[in-house]
Amino acid sequence: MASLRETYSEGGYFESRLPYDQARERLWRVLCGYLEKDFRRHAAVLEIGGAYCHFINNVKAAKKHVVDLFPELPQHAAPDVTAHVQSCTNLDIFPPGSFDVVFASNLFEHLTREELADTLAAVLRVLSEDGKLLIIQPNFKYSYRIYFDDYTHVQIFTETGLHDLLVASGFHCEKVIGRFLPFSLKSSGPKWAWVLRLYLALPWRPLAGQMYIVARRAKHQFPAALPTGA
Repeated sequence: MASLRETYSEGGYFESRLPYDQARERLWRVLCGYLEKDFRRHAAVLEIGGAYCHFINNVKAAKKHVVDLFPELPQHAAPDVTAHVQSCTNLDIFPPGSFDVVFASNLFEHLTREELADTLAAVLRVLSEDGKLLIIQPNFKYSYRIYFDDYTHVQIFTETGLHDLLVASGFHCEKVIGRFLPFSLKSSGPKWAWVLRLYLALPWRPLAGQMYIVARRAKHQFPAALPTGA
């Protein structure tokens, strides 16, 4: 039987769990507009675990790179995006301080503890001095009933646990939102951009199963942000 990594890198995961859907592009355009508020527009951006490149294709940035094991990654990358088919656990192809933003969506739950530790260390190395790590991540606290419907999930996180892991790994968390998005954007229902825009404007988000965290390199003179939105 193939390992989970082999299943993923050979594309079987996408066939069974996440087939491509062009309609998700309009949702990601809205989401990118929201996320861009947390960093300067003319940034150098790296997406790790990019797969279909929904984020990196739609975000406004001066330099855009994406990393993923998915062999079809380059086929989905826009012309202004440089794609790298490789693991996120080693980013030595990039010089230190190469990126102002590193983005990860629905990635960390697929990594072992060792792989995640290596990934966070690699992200720290490639972030610029004031660079930010943006994370959208399933929150087990609010999605435990369906969390393991995805057979490749090997770790669980809440906003508190991931906050503490990031702090222990050398980051300072400046924003922690426990309820951010619905558990998945892969539903077969209508994908209307105006609905997501309205949802993101709500002070409390019903049915939210994903969290959102913005982290920087740790600066010990600043206290770590406490989780909010629970």
